[in-house]
Amino acid sequence: MAQLLTVLALPVLTRLYSPEEFSVLAVYVAILTMVQVLACLRLEIAIPLPEDEVEAANLLALALVSAIAVAVMTGLLVLGFGRAFFVAIDQPVLPTLSWLLPFGTWLAGSYAALQFWSTRKKRFSTLARTRMVQAGSGLTAQLGLGFASAGPLGLMLGHALMAGAGVVNLARQVWCHDRGALAGITKLGMREALVTYRRFPFYSTWEALANNAAIQFPVLLIAALALGPEAGFIFLATRAIGTPVTLIGGAVGQVYLSRAPEEMRAGRLPEFTADVLKGLVRVGVAPLVFLAVVASPVFAFVFGEEWRRAGELVALMTPWFIFKLLSSPVSMVMHVKMMQRAMLGLMATGLIFRVVITLGAYRFDPTLIAEGYVISGAVFYLVAFWVYLRASGAGWGAVKGCASSFVLPAIAAVLAGLAVRALFAGVSL
Repeated sequence: MAQLLTVLALPVLTRLYSPEEFSVLAVYVAILTMVQVLACLRLEIAIPLPEDEVEAANLLALALVSAIAVAVMTGLLVLGFGRAFFVAIDQPVLPTLSWLLPFGTWLAGSYAALQFWSTRKKRFSTLARTRMVQAGSGLTAQLGLGFASAGPLGLMLGHALMAGAGVVNLARQVWCHDRGALAGITKLGMREALVTYRRFPFYSTWEALANNAAIQFPVLLIAALALGPEAGFIFLATRAIGTPVTLIGGAVGQVYLSRAPEEMRAGRLPEFTADVLKGLVRVGVAPLVFLAVVASPVFAFVFGEEWRRAGELVALMTPWFIFKLLSSPVSMVMHVKMMQRAMLGLMATGLIFRVVITLGAYRFDPTLIAEGYVISGAVFYLVAFWVYLRASGAGWGAVKGCASSFVLPAIAAVLAGLAVRALFAGVSL
């Protein structure tokens, strides 16, 4: 429901804010996304893993302290170098709004730590409610400030609230129900937990940074190099197609992480992973294929003719997001099996590959820079999907199962999409 609210609000937001203002938001989100993965030093990912509640509570404390420290460091960097950096990437509006970066970092980091604790406790209904709070808070800010003609501030503040507005509710749940575990938090316990799970800050932090930078750093390049608000079109396209992927993949990923350790101990991890992937294909692939077919005319009709380019990008992004839908939830297998070093290598390679392809497309033809970015995403997530399959032990059997579940829904989605396009062909845009 929370994701649905954000999608329903997009037609209003695209009429309150221009593509140029969405481009400013795209740059802010790109920077924030890269910084916020450092906030908890990836210790939040380890919270569901220990069998001992006190050890998990010490990991929670470490993650929350780290979020504060990284937010403070972000603020100092913004004060010292922010203006020069934003001018260098042709974003003169951002220096006055850069205070939102440390604020957004702290909110997102704190929420991530508390979210993984709630996942450990299997409080999925609580997480669903907090996502509604996030969506409601963020959209209220974006719509209210949009009607007040506040410019990019409304989009940026709303995004920060969407990332972390549920912190208070999750913290209240932890305080009310988990005081016994919290009472075991000590400096010694935190130190021991840090030593035990040192692979997460040492390897997973840089892996996550490389993963996010592979997606977001090219957006900064596009904002700096492309003519016009191309970054804004990319942002709307990824928001539209990424919403079902985030909704489905995020929920499945939380369940996968909560069950994968016990499935691995029971020797059922390959079968469990294959079943998860089949479910993802049955539920998630057909809507993405349908969206790809109808995106261009529908975007022009729903968001306004000036946003047709975003619809064209959605169609190109479909292979990328199909492989992302399948790979992201089961990527947690790399953490469950303590394969952080391999994950770091994969993500670092992906970062280099995506930046090189994006810049190569720009050198070949500056108007194709976005296409290069999109194609590199599809190739990378295809490779990542195979790596995660191998790590889980699922292998080719899972691929065959996914393929058999894919064909008929995809054909139906294409036919339905063509019918919708035929209807829109007669609509004056």
